[in-house]
Amino acid sequence: MSDQGQFDTLLRETRTFPVLPQFKAQSNVRDPAVYTQAERDPEAFWAEQARELTWSTPFTQVLDWTPPHVRWFYDGELNAATNTVDRWRVGPSKNRAAIIWEGEPGDRTVLTYDLLGREVDRAAHMLTRLGVKAGDRVTLYLPMVPELVIAMLAAAKIGAIHSVVFGGFSAQALRDRINDAGSEVVITADGGWRRGKTVPLKANTDEALIACPTIKAVVVVRRLGDHGPVSMNHGRDWWWHELMEQMPADPFPAVARNAEDVLFTLYTSGTTGKPKGIVHSTAGYLTGANTSCRTVFDLKLDDVYFCTADIGWVTGHTYVVYGPLSTGATVIMYEGAPDWPDRDRYWKIIERYGCTILYTAPTSIRTFMKWGPEYPGRCRLDSLRLLGTVGEPINPEAWMWYSEVIGHSRCPIVDTWWQTETGAAMIAPLPGLTALKPGSASLPVPGVSAQVLDGQGRPVDPGGAGYLVLTKPWPSMLRTIWGDDKRYQDTYWSRFPGKYFTGDGAHWDEDGYFWILGRVDDVINVSGHRIGTMEVESALVDDHRVAEAAVIGRQHDVKGQAISGFVSLKEGVESSPELVAALKQHVVDTIGAMARPEEIFFTAELPKTRSGKIMRRLLRDIAEGQALGDTTTLADPQVVESLKQQYEEREAD
Repeated sequence: MSDQGQFDTLLRETRTFPVLPQFKAQSNVRDPAVYTQAERDPEAFWAEQARELTWSTPFTQVLDWTPPHVRWFYDGELNAATNTVDRWRVGPSKNRAAIIWEGEPGDRTVLTYDLLGREVDRAAHMLTRLGVKAGDRVTLYLPMVPELVIAMLAAAKIGAIHSVVFGGFSAQALRDRINDAGSEVVITADGGWRRGKTVPLKANTDEALIACPTIKAVVVVRRLGDHGPVSMNHGRDWWWHELMEQMPADPFPAVARNAEDVLFTLYTSGTTGKPKGIVHSTAGYLTGANTSCRTVFDLKLDDVYFCTADIGWVTGHTYVVYGPLSTGATVIMYEGAPDWPDRDRYWKIIERYGCTILYTAPTSIRTFMKWGPEYPGRCRLDSLRLLGTVGEPINPEAWMWYSEVIGHSRCPIVDTWWQTETGAAMIAPLPGLTALKPGSASLPVPGVSAQVLDGQGRPVDPGGAGYLVLTKPWPSMLRTIWGDDKRYQDTYWSRFPGKYFTGDGAHWDEDGYFWILGRVDDVINVSGHRIGTMEVESALVDDHRVAEAAVIGRQHDVKGQAISGFVSLKEGVESSPELVAALKQHVVDTIGAMARPEEIFFTAELPKTRSGKIMRRLLRDIAEGQALGDTTTLADPQVVESLKQQYEEREAD
C-alpha cells in the first residue's frame, strides 16, 4: 500500500476532462440515474442486463449468494454460440462483418456473421465426431487466427468447456494446463508468425503431449503451409481443413446450457506455483461481457472495434470474442507484432478498415510514445471515436499522449480495471457520463460495489489508500478454481471475509475516483515506508526523456528493500551518470526521499510478454541474482540477457 499523501503531487497536477457533449448525445448510456438505480437494486439491474441475451429457457431466479459461492440466473438456459453468432444470422445482420482478420504477412479475410456461423457449425460437427460432448474439456493452443474463435464457439455450441493456452507459452506450461483440465482434445496449428519468424506450435504440442495421458486427438490448423515440415502422429493427429471438408453443412443445434454451467477455464500466468484454472460460468460471464461492451465501450452495430490483446489472455476472451460478438459489432483480429514490417502497423490497420474503437495496453502506448508521433502521423485516424486501456495503470503522460496523438483530443479514453477473475471491467468510465482524470480508472461500473480497506478491514477515508475489494457479487465473477475450491476460498475470500480481495492496492480520492496502485505484492517496503511500484514508475516516466520504466524491490541489508529502476529512454536520448542522478532526484521531488531508487539501469526495451505486459518477476530475478524463470512468453528473450549482463557488470564494479 501507499501512505496517504503520496499521491498529492499527482492529484494536484491532474486535469479533469469533462464529458464531450457530442459524444454524450449519441452514447448508449447518458442518464446518470443508472448508477443510483443499480446501487439501489443491483439484482434488478443485472436481471435487466441479462435479458439483453437470448435465452432458450428464460430465468425466473436472479441471485443465490452463499459466500463465497454464487449462482446467477440459475434456473435459466442459454448457449454462448447462440448469443455471439446465431442470433445475428437473421435479417440484414447476417451479411455484416463479424471478424476482419489480418495475418502478419499481410493475408486477410472477412467472416460475416452468417459465414462465421457456418464455420462454427461445421467445427461443432467435427468436435462431436471426435467424441467431444457437453462438459468435456478442449485445449486450444493457436495463434491469433479465425480458427481460434471458431473453435471456441464450436466448443460452446456443443456444451464443451474450452481452455485457451496462450501461443507463447512453452511446452511445459501447455502440458501443465492440459493435465490440470483433463482435456481429451487439443486444437493447435503447425505454427504462427511473429516478427517475420515462425513459432513452432505443433512441435511444442508434441513435446507437451509426451506426458498428457488424457489426450485422444490433436487437430492441426495449417497456418504456415510449406514453411516447415510438420510431424503428424497417425491415429492421433488430424488436419483441421481435411476434417472440416468432411463435415456436413447442416446447422448444428445449440446445446442448451444451464446458466451456471462452465463456459471456459483460463489459467492465470506469471506465478511460480501451480497455475490457477479460473472457472467462468455461461450466463453470468456473458452478461458481464455484453453489458460492459454496451456501456463502457459504447459498442454499436456499426462499430469496427480493434482490441489488440491476444485471445490467450482474458482480455481477448471478453473483448475480442464474447463481448463484441454478443453485441453484433465488427471485430478486427490481427495476428502479429505492432512493429512488423514497420512501426505503423496498427495505424495502417485502423486506417484500412475504418476502425472506430481501439483498446490496447499502457505498455504498448508507452512504446508508441518512444517510437514517436511520426508513425501514427502517417495514417488517417479520424475514424476513431473511442479509446481504451487495459492491463495495468496508465500514467498521466501516456494518457495525454494517447488522447492527443491518437485520439486528436476528441476521443474519450476508458481506462479499465479488471482481472481474469472478474471476467469483465469492474472500474471504468462510462464515456457518455464520466468526467475523466488521466491515470485514474474512475468509478465502479453500475452494479459493481468497490471499497478501499485498511489492513484491519476498515474502510479508508477519501484521500487514503489501502486494499481494493469488491463488496457484492457480480454476474461475471469467477465461480471457483478448477479442481481446487479450497484455493479459491483461501486466495480471494479469506483476507476480508465476505468481500472479494482483488490483490491490488488502490488510492481513493475526494471525488470517489479509484487510482489503482498495482499488486500489493508489488509494493516495496523501504525502511518502513510502503511505496507502490506504479507511483515510482509514473514519476520516472513523467521525465520527458523517459519512454518507459519498471521498478522492483530487491533485498537490502539495512532498508529491508531497496528500489531498482529499469528505464527505457526515448529515441535520441543518451544515458549518462548525470541522467541517473537527475531521474533519482525527480522521483524524490515527486514522491519523497524514501522513494529514491537505489539504482537505475537503462535498456533499449523492457522484458514483456507478447501481449505487452512487463515481466517484473524476471527483473526481480535479475536484481536478486537468482536463476531466471521461464522466459518463453517474452516477445524478445534477449532483452533479459542484456539486462542481466549489465546488472552483473555493475555488481562487479
